[in-house]
Amino acid sequence: MATRYRAEIIATEADIDELGHVNNAVWVRWIQDVAVAHWHAVARPEDRDACFWVVTRHEIDYRGNVRAGERVIAETWVPEPPRGARFNRHMRFVGDDGRVRVEAVTTWALIERASGRLMRVPAEMAAPFLG
Repeated sequence: MATRYRAEIIATEADIDELGHVNNAVWVRWIQDVAVAHWHAVARPEDRDACFWVVTRHEIDYRGNVRAGERVIAETWVPEPPRGARFNRHMRFVGDDGRVRVEAVTTWALIERASGRLMRVPAEMAAPFLG
């Protein structure tokens, strides 16, 4: 079973668009912020120093709105081993009422800092995320 990472987010006035709820671009930022926090919480220091991740694809389903002051719990996990340099990360944001507000699958690619090139994800780097 995949190791899950959770984070609490409270929407601020700066996150709100003209429709009165969290802007779509903010959801994308939150997806990235939570994914990066998961990487920093679980990855080995030598892996964090040698590599970084970039998003190559977002697939987002918006299922409900969040207004300023409302809280969501973000949950992310990596359900399958990487394929070469890439893997899919799943994300879910749930409101205090238990309803899913946003679900997403993002594809991330691993970049070697020294060369700036894609690199295959080593099994030992992926292991802490896969459970």
